[in-house]
Amino acid sequence: MRVMVDLCVVPIGVGVSVSKYVAECQRLLEEAGLEHRLHAYGTTIDGEWDAVFSAIRRCHQRLHDMGAPRLFSTLKVSTRTDRTQTMDDKLRSVQDELAAGGG
Repeated sequence: MRVMVDLCVVPIGVGVSVSKYVAECQRLLEEAGLEHRLHAYGTTIDGEWDAVFSAIRRCHQRLHDMGAPRLFSTLKVSTRTDRTQTMDDKLRSVQDELAAGGG
Protein backbone atom coordinates (compact mmCIF):
# COMPACT_ATOMS: atom_id res chain seq x y z
CA MET A 1 0.00 0.00 0.00
CA ARG A 2 1.28 3.47 -0.88
CA VAL A 3 1.42 5.98 1.93
CA MET A 4 2.26 9.65 2.29
CA VAL A 5 3.52 10.61 5.74
CA ASP A 6 4.33 13.97 7.26
CA LEU A 7 6.96 13.34 9.93
CA CYS A 8 8.35 15.68 12.55
CA VAL A 9 11.00 14.27 14.90
CA VAL A 10 12.09 16.44 17.82
CA PRO A 11 15.14 15.31 19.77
CA ILE A 12 14.87 16.20 23.46
CA GLY A 13 17.85 16.66 25.73
CA VAL A 14 20.35 17.58 23.01
CA GLY A 15 20.40 21.37 23.28
CA VAL A 16 18.69 24.07 21.27
CA SER A 17 19.92 23.29 17.75
CA VAL A 18 18.65 20.06 16.22
CA SER A 19 19.81 20.57 12.63
CA LYS A 20 22.40 17.77 12.75
CA TYR A 21 19.66 15.33 13.77
CA VAL A 22 17.31 16.54 11.03
CA ALA A 23 20.15 16.23 8.50
CA GLU A 24 20.84 12.67 9.63
CA CYS A 25 17.21 11.68 9.09
CA GLN A 26 17.35 13.24 5.63
CA ARG A 27 20.46 11.18 4.85
CA LEU A 28 18.68 8.04 6.00
CA LEU A 29 15.68 8.76 3.75
CA GLU A 30 18.07 9.25 0.84
CA GLU A 31 19.76 5.94 1.64
CA ALA A 32 16.34 4.26 1.71
CA GLY A 33 15.55 5.63 -1.75
CA LEU A 34 12.30 7.20 -0.58
CA GLU A 35 10.81 10.28 -2.17
CA HIS A 36 10.80 12.98 0.50
CA ARG A 37 10.60 16.73 0.87
CA LEU A 38 11.94 18.68 3.83
CA HIS A 39 9.90 21.68 4.99
CA ALA A 40 10.21 24.10 7.88
CA TYR A 41 8.56 21.85 10.48
CA GLY A 42 9.09 18.33 9.20
CA THR A 43 9.45 16.08 6.19
CA THR A 44 6.87 14.62 3.83
CA ILE A 45 7.70 11.07 2.78
CA ASP A 46 6.06 9.13 -0.06
CA GLY A 47 6.44 5.40 -0.65
CA GLU A 48 5.33 1.91 0.18
CA TRP A 49 3.98 1.50 3.73
CA ASP A 50 6.61 -0.95 4.98
CA ALA A 51 9.53 0.99 3.49
CA VAL A 52 8.34 4.32 4.93
CA PHE A 53 7.70 3.01 8.43
CA SER A 54 10.94 1.04 8.40
CA ALA A 55 12.80 4.27 7.56
CA ILE A 56 11.03 6.10 10.40
CA ARG A 57 12.10 3.36 12.79
CA ARG A 58 15.70 3.59 11.54
CA CYS A 59 15.60 7.37 11.95
CA HIS A 60 14.59 6.97 15.58
CA GLN A 61 17.29 4.38 16.19
CA ARG A 62 19.99 6.43 14.50
CA LEU A 63 19.15 9.59 16.48
CA HIS A 64 19.25 7.61 19.72
CA ASP A 65 22.61 6.20 18.61
CA MET A 66 23.78 9.80 18.09
CA GLY A 67 23.05 10.54 21.73
CA ALA A 68 19.48 11.85 21.74
CA PRO A 69 18.04 10.36 24.96
CA ARG A 70 14.45 11.11 23.99
CA LEU A 71 12.55 11.73 20.75
CA PHE A 72 9.10 13.19 20.31
CA SER A 73 7.59 12.53 16.89
CA THR A 74 4.36 13.49 15.23
CA LEU A 75 3.01 11.69 12.18
CA LYS A 76 0.25 12.46 9.75
CA VAL A 77 -0.52 9.46 7.54
CA SER A 78 -2.49 9.47 4.30
CA THR A 79 -3.49 6.54 2.11
CA ARG A 80 -5.78 6.42 -0.93
CA THR A 81 -7.40 3.59 -2.83
CA ASP A 82 -9.25 5.60 -5.47
CA ARG A 83 -6.14 6.79 -7.35
CA THR A 84 -2.41 7.36 -7.12
CA GLN A 85 -1.46 10.81 -5.86
CA THR A 86 2.02 12.26 -5.37
CA MET A 87 3.27 15.17 -3.29
CA ASP A 88 3.54 17.20 -6.50
CA ASP A 89 -0.07 16.37 -7.44
CA LYS A 90 -1.30 17.69 -4.11
CA LEU A 91 0.68 20.93 -4.44
CA ARG A 92 -0.27 21.42 -8.06
CA SER A 93 -4.00 21.22 -7.32
CA VAL A 94 -3.71 24.11 -4.83
CA GLN A 95 -1.43 26.11 -7.15
CA ASP A 96 -3.94 25.63 -10.00
CA GLU A 97 -6.73 26.88 -7.75
CA LEU A 98 -4.70 29.95 -6.78
CA ALA A 99 -3.83 30.68 -10.41
CA ALA A 100 -7.49 30.41 -11.40
CA GLY A 101 -8.36 33.07 -8.82
CA GLY A 102 -11.40 31.08 -7.73
CA GLY A 103 -13.25 32.03 -4.68
